[in-house]
Amino acid sequence: MTSELRQRIITALLLLPVVVWCVFLAPDATAFASFAGAVVIVGAWEWTRLMGWMSVMPRVLYVALLALLLVSMWLPELAGFAPALYMLSAGFWLLALRLVTGYPDNASLWARAWLLAPVGLVLLLPAWLGLTSLHAVSPWWLMFLFLLVWGSDTGAYFAGRALGKNKLAPAVSPGKTIEGMVGGLALALAIALAVAIWRDLSGIRLMAFMGLCLLTALASVLGDLFESMTKRHAGIKDSGNIFPGHGGALDRIDSLTAAAPVFALGWWLAGGF
Repeated sequence: MTSELRQRIITALLLLPVVVWCVFLAPDATAFASFAGAVVIVGAWEWTRLMGWMSVMPRVLYVALLALLLVSMWLPELAGFAPALYMLSAGFWLLALRLVTGYPDNASLWARAWLLAPVGLVLLLPAWLGLTSLHAVSPWWLMFLFLLVWGSDTGAYFAGRALGKNKLAPAVSPGKTIEGMVGGLALALAIALAVAIWRDLSGIRLMAFMGLCLLTALASVLGDLFESMTKRHAGIKDSGNIFPGHGGALDRIDSLTAAAPVFALGWWLAGGF
């Protein structure tokens, strides 16, 4: 076991009780929303670095803008806008797929601070909304989303190490392979199938649920690749160093920035499972 992997495992073991407490044991929904908001706000600070902003004041104002949007969307009067933001996010990720597959040839089109500034808001605000809305439905469904993303990431890591030969996106993330992605999707779908059986889903509901879980797992891969592309273009290895062995907040939630709004949108369209 390498020292980097050992450090990642130790950090993960330390973070897991915090996540479990915030998801299941926090006194109310506001506590979880505040925890998720804090992580997202740190992610916004890191995003300004990826945009190339070095002056403190513009970075603080950007973070303050996101914080204001988070508080605003927590108000019951604005809760109805959540599905529209999920749709906006889904549309963005379709565009992001094209950006990732076309990198680095298309970098001159998107790698500009005035474009990346609103992109950061589209990354982070719908993700926070998706997490908090699922938590409001049930902490268990939020944990299921986490398991889907973690399963996809873990399956990809081990399948890639054992079988990986064909690069998935060499210009963006040379270490990722097609075999790894397939392994990650297989593990995510196995988790989804187990939950579907437990929920006694069948027929159209079963197909819709498995399809949503597959799209969510694919979105998690794209979220990871998009952040990797942005970091690579900025010449930065990690978005930050808040988590030893894991990098910054963005490095920890990059998959969720795509997976959370996609799953929340599917949940809303299906009326729940």
